[in-house]
Amino acid sequence: MPPSSLYKGKIDPSDNTTQTSVLVISCAEQENLKRISVVNHKEEDEESVFSFSSLPIIDDKLKEHTWKPTKASAIGMYSPTYLLDDVELMHSLGVNSYRFSISWVRILPKGRFGEINSEGIAFYNKLINALLLKGIEPFVTLHHFDVPQELEDRYGAWLSPQMQDDFGYFADICFKAFGDRVKHWITLNEANMVAQYGYYSGIWPPNRCSYPVGKCKAGDSELEPYIAAHNMILAHATATEIYRKKYQEKQGGKIGIVLHIYWYEPLRDIPVDRVAAQRALGFIAAWFMDPIMYGEYPPEMRQIVGLRLPAFSMEDKRKLANKLDFIGINHYSTLYAKDCLLSPCNYHDDLLKDTFTYGTGTKDGVLIGEPTAMPTFYVVPNSMEKTITYFKDRYNNTPMFITENGYAQPSGRNIEDMLNDTNRVEYMEGYLTSLVSAMRNGADVRGYFHWSLIDNFEWTYGYTISFGLVHVDRTTMQRTPKRSAKWFQHFLKNEALHHPQEWQQNIAHL
Repeated sequence: MPPSSLYKGKIDPSDNTTQTSVLVISCAEQENLKRISVVNHKEEDEESVFSFSSLPIIDDKLKEHTWKPTKASAIGMYSPTYLLDDVELMHSLGVNSYRFSISWVRILPKGRFGEINSEGIAFYNKLINALLLKGIEPFVTLHHFDVPQELEDRYGAWLSPQMQDDFGYFADICFKAFGDRVKHWITLNEANMVAQYGYYSGIWPPNRCSYPVGKCKAGDSELEPYIAAHNMILAHATATEIYRKKYQEKQGGKIGIVLHIYWYEPLRDIPVDRVAAQRALGFIAAWFMDPIMYGEYPPEMRQIVGLRLPAFSMEDKRKLANKLDFIGINHYSTLYAKDCLLSPCNYHDDLLKDTFTYGTGTKDGVLIGEPTAMPTFYVVPNSMEKTITYFKDRYNNTPMFITENGYAQPSGRNIEDMLNDTNRVEYMEGYLTSLVSAMRNGADVRGYFHWSLIDNFEWTYGYTISFGLVHVDRTTMQRTPKRSAKWFQHFLKNEALHHPQEWQQNIAHL
């Protein structure tokens, strides 16, 4: 399909009718924030996954939801038909980087127990080359939730140490095939959420949990999250060691990991809730980062979880010493934290019970911020700076990328409401202002990726919510830039206003 029939209202760089925001970023800061871009997670958007032929691990879970994939929607997002057109759309937006994920099963349908899929290699080569031809740098994630079913069937995937070797084998293939052109690698995306939702609450595949946390067919909510996390941490270390030894000097790239981070504010202005907020951060951030940076689980976890936390051997610590080159932070929202260690609680939420913390978006009947279409995603812009500062202080200002940040719309609205996404524009302005404030206070932030370029497949929510700067018609696959896309384009050109009082007026004229 030619671009003219695919895009309606394609972003025109010469269009000067769109007003811009109050966010002011200097040329020096824009140079420091080297990559400011968009992201879509490929393995959830591509034809091979939507067919469910290679990923039955997620099939049963999706069948439980009211959203049902259709053949038309399944093959439309990132099949080769639209790949080049969407790269052209990115180019017209003005981004200089694009973050995407390589589907493990597209490269190795049966893990190391089968052959390499040459068609999968060819697909990603085509995407990478198309990006580079337009001056867009690929940022590549190796694991974004999907696992070859063969590995789940043989040994329980992340519950087995064998997964470390399988992931290393997969990573090695990708480094060899794409590393001459890919200079930023992410080992795992949101591994903390995989452990929490996949092996504690069981609401994500492989849907493992135990009573009273949930009613899964199998699992152990007291042990398995820590086992799965341990193997993911060491899988990161395995892939990083392979990259450092075999490829980094020759290819000149960098490697890191991405975590999903809620910020937590104390529910009550009392010491126990302030401690609970920090404890929640320890169980969601330091759980993975402390072993990678310091070789041990954080003290706030060891004190509570004790012997249920697996131990790192001397060989493990040797591999962990490879650390990482950057930290990726996916940040969207903030919750209140109430202590349940020294205070009475009658609660159950998505936090691990061992945190002894109750997370909530409500205080005295008032929401912590504007709600969005994603449950527990509230608009609290100043949390961006606080989150970045937490990582800056705890991990010696290791270089950071904001690898996801975005606003969820309900997808059931009419097209006019979807395109007139002023709430998303205000969200972006607020969070980017907070990001720049953190940079001005010394945080080494190297780039920002907005989630997401186009309205895409949002895991168990399917197409019921939308994060994209560009609307996608699910029948025709036509792409239509939203108001936020035009705002972002002007922001990337550093065409910001200097008068905050004009902000609301300018929003109205976008």
